[in-house]
Amino acid sequence: MATLKTLLENLDVTVVRGRLELDITDVVYDSRKITKGCLFICIEGANFDGHSAAAQAVEQGAAALVVQRPVKVPEDAQVAIVQVESTRYAMAFISAAWFGHPAEKMKTIGITGTKGKTTSAYLVKSILENTGLKVGLIGTIEAIIGDKHIPAENTTPESYILQSYLAQMAEAGCDAVVMEVSSQALMQHRSQGFVFDFGIFTNIEPDHIGPNEHGSFEEYMRCKGMLFRQCRVGIANRDDSHWEQVMEGHTCRLETYGLSEEADLRAEGMRLTNRNGHLGVAFQVKGLMDFDAEIAMPGRFSVYNALTAIAICRHFGVPVEAVKKALREARVKGRIELVKVSDEFTLLIDYAHNAMALESLLTTLKEYDHGRLVCVFGCGGNRSRLRRYEMGEVSGRLADLTVITSDNPRFEEPQAIIDDIKTGIAKTDGKYIEICDRKEAIAYAIDNGQPGDIIVLAGKGHEDYQEIRGVKHPMDERVLIAQILKERGISF
Repeated sequence: MATLKTLLENLDVTVVRGRLELDITDVVYDSRKITKGCLFICIEGANFDGHSAAAQAVEQGAAALVVQRPVKVPEDAQVAIVQVESTRYAMAFISAAWFGHPAEKMKTIGITGTKGKTTSAYLVKSILENTGLKVGLIGTIEAIIGDKHIPAENTTPESYILQSYLAQMAEAGCDAVVMEVSSQALMQHRSQGFVFDFGIFTNIEPDHIGPNEHGSFEEYMRCKGMLFRQCRVGIANRDDSHWEQVMEGHTCRLETYGLSEEADLRAEGMRLTNRNGHLGVAFQVKGLMDFDAEIAMPGRFSVYNALTAIAICRHFGVPVEAVKKALREARVKGRIELVKVSDEFTLLIDYAHNAMALESLLTTLKEYDHGRLVCVFGCGGNRSRLRRYEMGEVSGRLADLTVITSDNPRFEEPQAIIDDIKTGIAKTDGKYIEICDRKEAIAYAIDNGQPGDIIVLAGKGHEDYQEIRGVKHPMDERVLIAQILKERGISF
C-alpha cells in the first residue's frame, strides 16, 4: 500500500478533484483488473482507450484515476482525479514508486539499435556473470530473473511490468540488469521512471516504419536518441553513419566504439576462424583496452556485438581473461546458434525472418571457406507477400541450395506461401527444392550434408512453436534436430 501523494511525487500533476492524502491498494492500467481502492491509469491504446472506462472504474471501487484529458464520472463519486500531460509517461514513474524504485538498487544497462540488441545483452550477462555478479535480463526472447525464465511478449514490456521485473530482480539479489530498449518502448515511455547507468546504441537502419510504428526514419532516430537523455554514460557505435544524429541533444557522458581509428574502443586485425565447424572471428581490442580476443560467432557484426559488451563490462572492472573466456563461449539462442550434427559440416539456427536480415546472414557466412551454403527457410502467413518474394530472391542469389519449407502459416495455406517464395527464387539461377514439413526439410538438409557445408535454418530462431490457424503448436528446431539424430542413431 502507498499514498497517492507518494506515487505522484516525481510528476507534474493537476488535481481535478479529491485529495492526494489517500491510501492506494493497487496500481492498475487494464480495465479488466480494476479492484476496490486501486489507482486506475487511463491509457490510450491502439484498440482501447482507458478513459472510456473511467466511470466503470469508479463503479468498481477505484480510489483514484490518472487521466490525460477530462473524463465523466458520477457527481457524487468518492474518487480522486489527477490529470497529467501523458498517462503513459506518468505510469512509468507511478510504477517505479509503487515497487519502491528497484532500479536504484542495481546497475542498469539499456541497449538500443536496429540489430545486435539481443546478442549484445546475452554477451554482457555472460561476461558479468563470469566475474561472480548476479545479472537479470529483459529482452526480445525472455526475461531472466535468477533461475526463472519468462517468455517475452514485447522486446521491452509495459512500464508496470518492467518495474515488477526490476523489483523481483532486486529481491533476488541481482547486482545488475541488462535490457533491450526498443524504439517503441522509448516512444511510449515504457523505460522511464529511472535513469540508466549505461545506455548503448548499436546501429540504425530504416526499419519499424509504418502506420502503427514510426512515421518516418527521422522519428525512428529521434526515439532511439531518447535513451541518451535518460542515462549517465552513453556508449555509441561510431561507425554507424547516423550515430551523431541519434546522439543529438544527449545529456550523458559519451564514449564510442567501432572499427574506425576515431573510436575510443576499437577492433583491429579481424580474421575469420573455423575450428572444427565452429565459425568465429579473432581480433585485437585497442584504445581504452588492449588485448587479443576471439568471439565464437561468425561475421563482422559479431565483432560489433563483442565490442558493445566489452565497452560496457569495462566499467565493471571485469578482468580481461573473464571477457576473453565469455566471448569464446558465446552462445545466444536463435542468433547464429551452432547445433552440432556432424564433424564434417556446420549447422546453424538463426532468427533472420526478413530479406535484410537474411542477406546480412548469408553474406556473412559466404565469407568463410566452405563447401555449399544451404539455406532452409519459410515465411509467415498473413504477412506481406513482398517479404516472401524478397527472401526467395535473396536466398536464390546467395545460397547454393535453398530448401523451401513452412514457417508460421497462420491462416494461409503453406503451399501458397511456398509458391510466393518460388516466385522470388525464379528471378535468380538458384537451385531449390520444396519440402513443406519443416522437420522433413531439416532432415533432408542433414542427411544430404557434404563436407565443408554450412547449413542455416532461418526464420524461427528462438521461437519454439508453429502457428497454424490461430493455434501455437510446440515446435523447437533443436528438438526436431535431436529427434532426427536419434532416429539415425547419431549422438554428440
